Amino acid sequence: MQEYEVSASVRKGGEASARAKRSEIRFDGSAQQDPGLPGPAELLATAFAACALKNVERFSQILRFRYDSASIRVVAEREEPPPRIIIIRYTLKIETDEPQHRVDLLHLNVRKYGTVYNTLAAACRVEGEIVVGSPRDDAK
Repeated sequence: MQEYEVSASVRKGGEASARAKRSEIRFDGSAQQDPGLPGPAELLATAFAACALKNVERFSQILRFRYDSASIRVVAEREEPPPRIIIIRYTLKIETDEPQHRVDLLHLNVRKYGTVYNTLAAACRVEGEIVVGSPRDDAK
């Protein structure tokens, strides 16, 4: 069994941070919403994004899948009451010259073996797609 450990603290007024390994992550711990810092829901969406991108790299090695870069956009939708995330939508963009069936295989593995992905998919709906792009697409 693998464990993940973080420690976090908040000061009166909402100044908050978490430590994970050697990294410090600042976040909004205030009663309102600080526009300059991510709140817990953004951190959850960030964890989802990190999980997907980590698995792109992991499965690119396992599947010998060639790619130049990958990026992801994640939107988590909240409803009330009670406050909860009801759906996570994402678009995973990958720059590659691999054929579509290999891109689909990579996406299948990202979905099937992602720890955070699977945890959130058990708690809410997760919908997403993988799209192939190239550096030329961003220049348009």
